[in-house]
Amino acid sequence: MATYEDFKRIELKIARIKEVNDHPNADRLYVLMVEVGDKTKQIVAGIKNSYKKEDLVGREVVLVDNLDPVILRGVESQGMLLAASDDKGISIITPDREVTPGSIVK
Repeated sequence: MATYEDFKRIELKIARIKEVNDHPNADRLYVLMVEVGDKTKQIVAGIKNSYKKEDLVGREVVLVDNLDPVILRGVESQGMLLAASDDKGISIITPDREVTPGSIVK
């Protein structure tokens, strides 16, 4: 079990998707450029089978902002977007109204 202190260390923030590209080495991954406040980050997300590129640009997502960067199939990912999955596919977690990128999710 994770403690409350463990949970508090995770930085969840609102990010706006600025650009979506196919991952060069994976069929189910996108490489996303996201705006998080005054910075831009690159993340790799396994959402290609559930979303078209044009449906993602401009969309706000919840981002785990303080993960150590990781290389996924040769491309660096600097965070992780939150999504749910069930037998119908993947659903990105988004705010129910427009929120300033970089806002903290509590």
